[in-house]
Amino acid sequence: MAKLRKFCAYRRIERPYTRVSKFRAKSYVRTRPASKVIKYVMGNPRREFPFQITVISKTALQIRHNAIESARQSANRVLEKDLGKNGYFFRINIFPHHILRENPLAAGAGADRMSTGMKMSFGKPIGIAAQVKKGQTIVTIGVDKAGVELAKKAAKRVIYKIPTSCSIVVNENPIVVKENPSAS
Repeated sequence: MAKLRKFCAYRRIERPYTRVSKFRAKSYVRTRPASKVIKYVMGNPRREFPFQITVISKTALQIRHNAIESARQSANRVLEKDLGKNGYFFRINIFPHHILRENPLAAGAGADRMSTGMKMSFGKPIGIAAQVKKGQTIVTIGVDKAGVELAKKAAKRVIYKIPTSCSIVVNENPIVVKENPSAS
């Protein structure tokens, strides 16, 4: 099993030539690797929560799918442990769609017999990443007033796992109660 490259090799946002043709032999991208992100929405999506905590990116970059899944697990564990399954709402707002490729070059003894160098250098798919723009929301957490500090702690856990500087924004969404005009 090959070791993962450091993230700095894939951090820059780029749109390489990824030809997909109706003829399989002319398609350069042979397959799309499976995403490790299991869920994008957790908690109670049907309930309206008065406080919304968002994690916003300060830079534009790509985030690998294994980093997104790691952030999801650590934040969801904090929220579910103290608030229960119905006491919060957690959503990942980014989706890993960009295919990362690598041209594997062998080094060492006998490498000249198995490596093609830059002759066919398009690369094989090794993973997928989400492309995030500056100011884009990465994660949204909805909680009651009692759970705001816990949601901030969960948002910090997300920031620790994401390879960029982020900001945490707390918004208060007052619940609008519609009055029944026929009741008066």
